Amino acid sequence: MLIDITHAIGGYLHDVFIGNADWGIIVGYVAQLLFAMRFVVQWIASEKAGRSVVPTSFWVFSIGGGIMLLGYALYRKDPVFIIGQAFGVFVYLRNLQFVLRSGGQGAPA
Repeated sequence: MLIDITHAIGGYLHDVFIGNADWGIIVGYVAQLLFAMRFVVQWIASEKAGRSVVPTSFWVFSIGGGIMLLGYALYRKDPVFIIGQAFGVFVYLRNLQFVLRSGGQGAPA
């Protein structure tokens, strides 16, 4: 029974990650990687500062990844994903506008 479950899970994961691969999925992976990088740059900046900070690059990665994920959501025709990413991109752009207006420096979190 445990072997059957393992094979079923393995087959499912293979279908999801390998079997369905096309250019849209590859773009989605790159978009998600770009979006995830915002947390990496925020973490590194906070470690260097010794406190929680939000660098400008956080917003740049948020916008780039968010726009790519929005494109992926449009490609997948997923209305929930489309609404979420469209709203997020608006918020990221607005935050970047605040940062640039204040002299281009990210603010403490």
